[in-house]
Amino acid sequence: MNYKKYTLHPGGLLLLLILCSGQRTPENKNPLTVSAKDEFIESLLSKMTLEEKCGQLNFVVGSILTGPAATADVNVSDYDEAIRKGRITGIFNTNGAKNIRHLQEVAVKESRLGIPLLIGADIIHGYKTITPIPLGEAASWDLAAIEKSARVAAIEASASGINWTFAPMADITHDARWGRIAEGAGEDPFLGGLIAAARVKGFQGNLKDANTIAACIKHFAAYGAPEGGRDYNTVDMSERRLRETYLPPYKAGLQAGAATIMTSFNELDGVPASGNPFLLKEVLRKEWNFEGLVVSDWQSIEEMISHGNVADRKEAGKLAIKTGVDMDMMADIYIKELPELVKNGSVDIVFVDNAVRRTLALKYDLGLFENPYQYGDEKREATEILSKENRAAALDIAKKSIVLLQNSSGILPLNKSVKSIALIGPLAEDKAEQNGCWAFFGEAKDVVSVAEGIKETAGANSKVMIAKGCDFYSSDTSGFREARKIAQQAEVIILAVGESAVMNGEAGSRSDIRLPGVQEQLVKAMMATGKQVIVCVFHGRPLDLSFLEDKSPSVLACWTLGSETGHAVAAVIFGDYNPSGRLPVSFPRSVGQVPVYYYTKQTGRPYSGAYNEPATERVYRSKYRDVENSPLFPFGYGLSYTTFKYETVEVDHSTINSDGIVTASVKVSNTGGRDGEEVVQLYIRDWVGSTTRPVRELKGFQKIMLKAGESKTVSFTINNEMLSFYRQDMTWGAEPGKFTVYIGENSATNNGHDFFLR
Repeated sequence: MNYKKYTLHPGGLLLLLILCSGQRTPENKNPLTVSAKDEFIESLLSKMTLEEKCGQLNFVVGSILTGPAATADVNVSDYDEAIRKGRITGIFNTNGAKNIRHLQEVAVKESRLGIPLLIGADIIHGYKTITPIPLGEAASWDLAAIEKSARVAAIEASASGINWTFAPMADITHDARWGRIAEGAGEDPFLGGLIAAARVKGFQGNLKDANTIAACIKHFAAYGAPEGGRDYNTVDMSERRLRETYLPPYKAGLQAGAATIMTSFNELDGVPASGNPFLLKEVLRKEWNFEGLVVSDWQSIEEMISHGNVADRKEAGKLAIKTGVDMDMMADIYIKELPELVKNGSVDIVFVDNAVRRTLALKYDLGLFENPYQYGDEKREATEILSKENRAAALDIAKKSIVLLQNSSGILPLNKSVKSIALIGPLAEDKAEQNGCWAFFGEAKDVVSVAEGIKETAGANSKVMIAKGCDFYSSDTSGFREARKIAQQAEVIILAVGESAVMNGEAGSRSDIRLPGVQEQLVKAMMATGKQVIVCVFHGRPLDLSFLEDKSPSVLACWTLGSETGHAVAAVIFGDYNPSGRLPVSFPRSVGQVPVYYYTKQTGRPYSGAYNEPATERVYRSKYRDVENSPLFPFGYGLSYTTFKYETVEVDHSTINSDGIVTASVKVSNTGGRDGEEVVQLYIRDWVGSTTRPVRELKGFQKIMLKAGESKTVSFTINNEMLSFYRQDMTWGAEPGKFTVYIGENSATNNGHDFFLR
């Protein structure tokens, strides 16, 4: 029998003794089975004092704050003594192979039980090689590229000692005001679930491999539906809406194997998530059979006091542990209050033991008891971080994330023979902002700026003149003078405008979702020059770009693209890459439309007019008086440098039984002069239900490459599950009736065909 070499610290020695005892599975395979794991955990648990158990449930921050300061806010070097005493289970938002090695050595060699540490971090869209924000990656509709992006992040983070990430965020949102829309996959639960699963697979792989990290689905649950779009705010909705819209992506991430899940800051149905038995006991444990670890968000256990659900820290700790929150992040309640609660009989020790079991199981599954030092390798750190391969993957997903919103002037793609370019805007040369809202370990020096990308791609024959024009925050327009000067000297104007990194992401909610500062005035001033204008918008949310509607500029939604920003933008502008991105979220015409999303209900008084009624006329329909109901750019929308034609949708059966299937097909042709990718999208409408049904729902998509002049028939198989919903009695299933299947280029397509379910 071949054994691995184990470090002979107390925990590792115990595992080695178990291995050498000759225990085997019935199949005589590797003894590291579930039963061996359980035996190891129970043996270790039996040796722990109550205080050590509570220490295994106490998770503290390192040197990078991503929430309010707290009593535990000290430099990681001050944690050595706490580690020796077994008072913390791990540290998050610290990094560096050498640093992590030291921390693990303290835990393994100097603590009584030698239990290794969890090292967590907010690896949201890259570690050192920064990829697009998750909302931008979602615009790629490329699951393989999204998984690869997470894989790159895991490879780099694990090389620096990190073994747990607090991603992916699976929160669905309909509200562009909410800052954390940047961190998710947008408005649709079907697409959101697929992306959550892809990111889990990318982060985790085989958890015991040293170049993978544990994933954490967040924020459970419905964090993306705060009232007013204000972060951390109250969430209230029906159970039906919760189950149909918000819960599916979390479940998809867990089904993909996510090892952990994080509770959200918000309350739901009047109960904060960190003490919500419906979410944690009924849904998560009983219905979904999730056996992994539940961690609170930053101080969210203590914040139940502010919510008004508990009176003090002791009540907060009691409610959280009994409801099923295994690990306390940054509140110090479990380490300070829980021992007394157990001793005085307020909390049964079984709740603590179960939480410790799940914590130890995560460390076991990560291979930390076999080799506590496998995460953090200075050689890997030197060669794998910001490697050529990693940057290539970042460039690939960055190009795929860009969405061409408008090209009525036909200026794009820009000919490389252009002699002079005026590059204008606060993001023209900036690097730090291009790393985005959740890139705490990325460095500005590693970013390719828009200016660098344009200059490199345009070549020596093109003169690139640069002016900032304005900044993000002030009303100062004095920079317009220099911008106009270089614009008059140029053949074409490229504008690099948008949001700064702190204007989106956590605590980045905005009541005004137009371009901040005087950037809208800057864009209008450049359009007034009469020159051809390309507007590159960098953003973490859908913005109100209605001032550009029916205007001549070509417009690119660039999100925040990360390390390879300049190369990706230049590749699209000059046509080295034909844009294939499609919106994962609707862009409103006005903030007054928010929340706006495609799978709305029809209402009892639907409006189908042309918005040309006299202003004095009162129309008794569901509409605005001043703006169309439809979004400016619908979900799934995106243009290409070529054109695609869809033939009429066909179905192979007009009527099916409950156990039958129908195949819907459409012929798609590239009718333009360039090769290009199209995202063929499948939507279904259920016309009559025991509860009202959305006007359509995304049920499938295929991203296909078509050469110029090429045609392809794309088919989708529709089964009963795809027609199911939560019926009036809250059972899940389909109901007989008429359905329409739509296949087209975005959610507004009317290319459909009816079929019936008997």
